[in-house]
Amino acid sequence: MDIEARIKRRQRRDGEPRLLVDYDSLSPVAHIDDPVNCGPVLERLLDYLDPVFDGHLPPNAYVYGPKGSGKSAVVTALFDRLVRVSSVNNAAIHTTTRVQATFAPRFVYVDARETTSAFAFYHAVLDALVDESVPKQGIKTEALQSRLKATLDGPQTGAIVAVDHLEEPGTLDGEAFVDLCAGLPSKVSWLAIGRSSPDETVLTDYTASEIQFEPYQSQVLIDVLMTRASSAGSQRTLDHRLARDIAEWADGDAHDALAALFGAADEATRNRHQSITAADTAAGIAAVPRPCVSLGRVFALPENRQQVLHELLALRPDQQQSVRATSQHIAKSVDLSAATVKRILYELAEDGITRRVTAERVDRKGRPPSRLEPRFPTVVFERLFAAQ
Repeated sequence: MDIEARIKRRQRRDGEPRLLVDYDSLSPVAHIDDPVNCGPVLERLLDYLDPVFDGHLPPNAYVYGPKGSGKSAVVTALFDRLVRVSSVNNAAIHTTTRVQATFAPRFVYVDARETTSAFAFYHAVLDALVDESVPKQGIKTEALQSRLKATLDGPQTGAIVAVDHLEEPGTLDGEAFVDLCAGLPSKVSWLAIGRSSPDETVLTDYTASEIQFEPYQSQVLIDVLMTRASSAGSQRTLDHRLARDIAEWADGDAHDALAALFGAADEATRNRHQSITAADTAAGIAAVPRPCVSLGRVFALPENRQQVLHELLALRPDQQQSVRATSQHIAKSVDLSAATVKRILYELAEDGITRRVTAERVDRKGRPPSRLEPRFPTVVFERLFAAQ
C-alpha cells in the first residue's frame, strides 16, 4: 500500500474511527494490481507469452475456469504491466541476452461484455492501439479494420489481444468471435477467456494451447479476503476466523466471497461496529444468492436496465405480486412505459440476471402469477450503483 493510501486510512471527517475508508477495495468487480497468491497460473500465462520475449507472436490460446477463479484478475493485471513495459518509448520487449531484438508487440485487453458487435470489437482493439481518440460515430466497420491493418503494418510489430468473458449470455459466442478475429490483421494473436471446458467450445479448434484456472483453495481465498479487508480499512477490520467462514462458504469462488465480505462490511458499518462481527458475516453471506450471477454482467447492462433493477430492489413485497404489477410500479420512477419495463424484466429473467418464481395468490383462480428474484448480490449492486 502506498503512502497516500495509508494517510487516507487515518483521515476522519467526524473525529471518530471508521470501519472502512474504501469500499472499492472490497468490490467483486474491482481488480488489484497484484493478485494474491497467483504465481503458478501467472507463470503458465507467461509461458504462453514466452515467444514475445524472443521476438515472435505466440499462437492463439484459450484460458478457462469457473466464475470467481481469478481469470480476469490475473489477465488484466498481467496485460496492464505488459502495456506499461511496452509503452515506455515504444520499447521492444526482449530478454537481456538478446538486446538486439527490435520486436515491439502491443497488448490489448477487451471485455466481450462491452463489445457485442463487430463495430464495438474492432473499435475497442483500435482504441487500445492508437493514442488519438477513435470516433464511435460517422465511421464504418470496414474503416476500423483498415486502420487496424495500417497500425500494425510495421515489420517489427504485432498485437496480442485478450478477449474476456466470451460465450456468456449476451456476449459473443465462439463462432462469432472466431469470425471477428478473421477480420483482424494477420499479425494478431488472440487469447480467448471463458468458462467452458476445452471440449465444450469451438474456440479450441483455433488454439494451440489451453490454460486452466481452478477454484481458489481455501487458504488462498482467505488471504485474498484479508488483503482486501486490510486495504479497505485496517488490519482489525476482519478477523481471520470470519474470513475462513466466508472462504469455506464460497467454495473457491472469489467473486461470491468478496460479495459476502462487502455485505458484511456494509452491515457492520450501518450498525457502527468497530470491526466485522459474526452476525455481520452471516448477513453478508445471506445477501449473496447461490448460484450467483457475476456483478460484472449486471454493470455491463445498458443504463436503463440497471435503473430498472435498482427500482425493482426498492419495491415492497406487496408491490411485486406479479410481473405486471412490478412493471407498473417501476414505470412510475423511470422514463419508460410500463410495457417497456415489463419487456425488460422478462429479458433480464431470460438472461439469468433475475429468476421468475411462482407467487402465491389469494383467490387461487387461474394461472398463478410470477414475481422476480435477483440472482446477483443486491447489497453490493446498490452501493456501487449509487456511487456511479
